[in-house]
Amino acid sequence: MRPPLETAALPADAIEIGRITDAWGIKGWFKVLPHSASPEALFSAKSWFLLPPDRPVKPQRGIPAASAQQAWTEPLQLNILEVKDHSDSVVARGQGIDDRNASESLRGGRIFVSRASFPAAAEGEYYWVDLIGLQVLNREGVDLGQVRDLMSTGPQTVLVIEAAAEIEGGKPVERMIPFVAAFVDGVDLPGKRITVDWQPDY
Repeated sequence: MRPPLETAALPADAIEIGRITDAWGIKGWFKVLPHSASPEALFSAKSWFLLPPDRPVKPQRGIPAASAQQAWTEPLQLNILEVKDHSDSVVARGQGIDDRNASESLRGGRIFVSRASFPAAAEGEYYWVDLIGLQVLNREGVDLGQVRDLMSTGPQTVLVIEAAAEIEGGKPVERMIPFVAAFVDGVDLPGKRITVDWQPDY
């Protein structure tokens, strides 16, 4: 079933921040699984852009396959009315989604928001999305690679760095550097680089 929303162009600076997992209650609320442990953008953005799931939704019992998969192929815009923490998840409701059937039609939808709608990060804090792709150099100017990903290990975040210029066993060398003050000297977002106290052979 196609969600009762209007199609809309995805913003050029759109960032995927989560997905809709299921309906919640009978009044149009739905559950959201954020991609980040600190999903501030989910709470600050007034509009979300929804893309269909990566895989086709399985037809529900009693619904022909053709009608179950029809129509939702383009981005949809959802104006957000309310978002709140609930237990160990996030729940939300949007304009035009007024009952359980409507919220179920969003199941699996991938949530994107404009990067411009993110709240400003605090001093010394950065959004993961802004760090991905930055070049990492040590104090001696040695290029250690590019940030491919970040991962949370509980108390700290770790930069996953890929050195495409260094091949080992047929694959680019991968380095993991804790994103903490002891190893990270500075982040230059305009210059697209991170300076670290780290050696290539660590």
